[in-house]
Amino acid sequence: MTLARARRGESGMNYWPGFVDALSTLILGIIFLLTVFVVVQFYLQQEVAGKDTALNRLNAQIAQLTELLGLEKSSKAGVEDQLAQLRATLAVAESERDRLKSAADSAGAGVAAAQGKVSELAGQIESEKKISARALAQVEVLNQQIAALRRQLAAIEQTLDASEKKDKESQARITELGQRLNLALAERVNELKRYRSDFFGKLREILGNRADVRIVGDRFVLQSEVFFDTARADLKPEGRVELDKVAGALVELEKQIPPDLAWVLRVDGHTDVRQLSLGGAFKSNWDLSSARAIAVVQYLISKGVSPQRLVAAGFGEFQPIDLGKTEEAYQRNRRIEFKLTER
Repeated sequence: MTLARARRGESGMNYWPGFVDALSTLILGIIFLLTVFVVVQFYLQQEVAGKDTALNRLNAQIAQLTELLGLEKSSKAGVEDQLAQLRATLAVAESERDRLKSAADSAGAGVAAAQGKVSELAGQIESEKKISARALAQVEVLNQQIAALRRQLAAIEQTLDASEKKDKESQARITELGQRLNLALAERVNELKRYRSDFFGKLREILGNRADVRIVGDRFVLQSEVFFDTARADLKPEGRVELDKVAGALVELEKQIPPDLAWVLRVDGHTDVRQLSLGGAFKSNWDLSSARAIAVVQYLISKGVSPQRLVAAGFGEFQPIDLGKTEEAYQRNRRIEFKLTER
């Protein structure tokens, strides 16, 4: 019986080794596919990481280009076109990156298609590198232009510094000249005051101590009645006699005062506040006071006083020295004044 059972065993087929071989082959195939999947996924992750680095570098370059392009407006249009192309390319690349990330997460059956996309993405990255190289060339040109502008600014600053230094020197010189001029003018004024004091002293001496002749400040004052009748501008004979004395003093004074000292004798005519009668020779006190001053000046010229040393002015009733309403106040306001002053 045992021998019969052994014979049956020798005559039956053993399927177990074939099953094991088939199972091993299947497992190896699965392991190979998993390995390929892992390798492809790792490659995709590396490519995506490289793409992120390239994108960051491109973003940094774009930021640098944007800052530099603001300094050079003349190249703005061309560089803006480059930036637009870069931004468009970046948009496409970012879209591809997102799509590839999704494909990497769900990769498996689409490994072959993903590899094709990776190749296409690599081509785009290479194209972007070329564009980046052109952008860098643009940046280099801009850097050179900026350097040239900085050199020009440095030259301008040096010119301004020199100009400011020269201006300060000029201002110091002007201040010094102004001080010297003020000193010279003060000396001239003091000199003129001395001659005026001598002139008034001599007038006081030759005219005598008369009640109708007085010195008020820097003016020698004579009442109009000394020279003119009421409402008239014709010199009286006795007025001519007094003016002869004044003319003699003036001629003598011209000889003493240096020619470069600019001086004049101003003859001022004044009236009282009362209006002139209608039908007279003069329409207003302005006319009367001016005519009297001119008459005195013309007479002094006829006696040898230089015309360029004389000035006639009429003030009417508007410069009173006595605000009273009495006859005495009116008489004080009707006057001829001599003032030795600068021209």
